[in-house]
Amino acid sequence: MPEVTGPYAPGTPCWVDLMVPEQQAALDFYRDLFGWQGQVGPPETGGYAVCELNGRPVAGIMSAMNPDGSAPEPAPPTVWTTYLAVADADAASRAITAAGGKVELGVLDVMDLGRMAVASDPTGAVFGIWQAKDFAGAGVTRAPGALVWNELNTPDVTAASAFYAAAFGIEATPMEGADGYFALKAGGEPVGGMQSLSNLPEGTPPNWTVYFAVDDCDSTVDALIRAGGNVLKPPFDMIAGRMAVVQDPWGGVFCVIKTKPMA
Repeated sequence: MPEVTGPYAPGTPCWVDLMVPEQQAALDFYRDLFGWQGQVGPPETGGYAVCELNGRPVAGIMSAMNPDGSAPEPAPPTVWTTYLAVADADAASRAITAAGGKVELGVLDVMDLGRMAVASDPTGAVFGIWQAKDFAGAGVTRAPGALVWNELNTPDVTAASAFYAAAFGIEATPMEGADGYFALKAGGEPVGGMQSLSNLPEGTPPNWTVYFAVDDCDSTVDALIRAGGNVLKPPFDMIAGRMAVVQDPWGGVFCVIKTKPMA
């Protein structure tokens, strides 16, 4: 299992979390689907749950609530958020603004764990940033049940490429063998992908999509359906393996993929 023991390089997706109206039910759903172990956190963290896979942090699940603990009206959409690693959250926030993005939630200290903010790029895709202190992010990746890929879906590939290069030093390069798809590289290493919304169903909003690795794509999708999830795109074979696009029972979209070795 590929464990992560050190800090993530700047610009690398380092964590994902889910905001959902029924936190405990979501913890149960993802436990049964991926084998995650997590529980509602203490009040000082707003109940934020850090889910673990074989004892290593893998993702967060939090309840959608107002600062006073009440349920927001209207309820926000259930979404997975991708966090990019940064060395300095304040400097990164300034770089986001300078590059044409918008800081939606200003920099916050998360106890002694790190510092975070939430922003949107100029094309409308929302993401987070994470400056690690005591908590680096996901402690395991690219293993069944863990994060394996993060993908930017944008209406303007050119504008998005320019923004992420200016704000984070992320380079977008065409991916060989995948027409219209781009590899996102931080420090020369592939850390994610990017494609145009024209490749996706009409009406899909700009977003960062998360992919979780699984042992068997088809059986995972079957389990998701039995648990009340929804299939947006049934399992299909593609260059990186066999994957499906799915929703949890609250509408949170993510992908599952059984990867195969790539040249």
